[in-house]
Amino acid sequence: MPKRQLTGIVISNKMQKTVVVKVERIKEHPKYKRRYRVYKKYKAHDEKGEYHIGDRVIIEECRPISKEKRWRVVRKI
Repeated sequence: MPKRQLTGIVISNKMQKTVVVKVERIKEHPKYKRRYRVYKKYKAHDEKGEYHIGDRVIIEECRPISKEKRWRVVRKI
């Protein structure tokens, strides 16, 4: 089974080997059909500390690395 991949923007890199990535998706209201943006933050593993705030990155699902980290940064866009 392929691993899920999401695209987002790095919003924090203050932790060691971890970045916080904000992923945006567009949702539609069931009754009024208006589209709106929904954001979710994911903690992703960054071994070398090479990603900085504002970078667009692709993250990939992986095995649990810590209590909240279940994603790994694949590459910069």
